[in-house]
Amino acid sequence: MDDQNQNEEQVDEVVAEGAPVEKTELQHLEEERDEYKNKYLRALADYQNFQKRARDDRDQTAKQATKFVLLRMLPFLDNLEKAETFVSDEGLKMIKDQFVAVLEKEGLKEIDVLDKEYDPYTAEAIDIVAGKKDNIVVEVLEKGYEFQGDILRPAKVKVSKKVTN
Repeated sequence: MDDQNQNEEQVDEVVAEGAPVEKTELQHLEEERDEYKNKYLRALADYQNFQKRARDDRDQTAKQATKFVLLRMLPFLDNLEKAETFVSDEGLKMIKDQFVAVLEKEGLKEIDVLDKEYDPYTAEAIDIVAGKKDNIVVEVLEKGYEFQGDILRPAKVKVSKKVTN
């Protein structure tokens, strides 16, 4: 009982002195609340950043995998196009067109360089031939392709060189 009386007396003293002790306790509790809130918000932001990084990494991995598969299919597409020039068969044309449609749906895009100024980033000059204008692609030996803005394979081309007599 003596302990309880002592505690009650201490509480009475605190109340008798006024509210400054309670105010500091309240301030302390508010500061502690704010600290926990800040920690929570920081942890939430870290988690959201982690989710974004994981999503970006997953998207980048999927893009790299698709790019790898498309790159491995390009020789097959080249062979279909070569076969189409030698064999005029509607079935072969249909198969090639379907294959091209599937590749385009995945994001493959042919680089159009014929009759345009030579660009070393999109084409590789294999030969230089005489022509009326300088630096114009006159023949495409092997088509070039891009995937989502990246050059997958540069076109192999013949470039004109102006000849003066």
